[in-house]
Amino acid sequence: MIEHCAQFVGEVNKGLPQPITKEEYIGQMKMYFPHLKRWRKSLAINNDEAMPENPALAGVKELIAKMADTLPIAFISSVDEEGFPCTKAMLSPRVREGIKVFYFTTNTFSLRVAHYKANPKASIYFCDAEGFKGMMLRGTMEVLTDAASKEMIWCDGDEQYYPGGVTDPNYCVLKFTATDGRFYSDFYPRSFVIE
Repeated sequence: MIEHCAQFVGEVNKGLPQPITKEEYIGQMKMYFPHLKRWRKSLAINNDEAMPENPALAGVKELIAKMADTLPIAFISSVDEEGFPCTKAMLSPRVREGIKVFYFTTNTFSLRVAHYKANPKASIYFCDAEGFKGMMLRGTMEVLTDAASKEMIWCDGDEQYYPGGVTDPNYCVLKFTATDGRFYSDFYPRSFVIE
């Protein structure tokens, strides 16, 4: 559709006070078209291994997985008691289930945990500065303190942060479950829903 419309940039310019180039027109359409209602339904990614082909989201699932698995830092956001977003850099997720569920380790008595207990709305953000790519996932964050969850993501060396080991009361797990997201790549953003 973008290729078809781009050939009419001359007609578009007739109604504009300042003419735009064909490349600028294509960039505007790339920003606008993915949000049109008729295409929004197709902007969905399944968490399972089989994913239907969708040219608008080609490679998104793989990009989420690659960023989560290779970038050393992720940014997580919570909502504070006054309704403001609060963002913090974290070590990358320890474990993930597809592209929908991500597990982080943190301190039970931290401010972030208090935020999530009061309001589970959350987001995580991965940033590849060299590749100029950004991936934001929205969803909910659960605070897990059960033994199985703590053991699942425990790593050798964690004793330096939690001297009591895996049973240290100040050690807990954050479980993020994504519902939707937005990413920036190839000079334009795309939104998607995770089913």
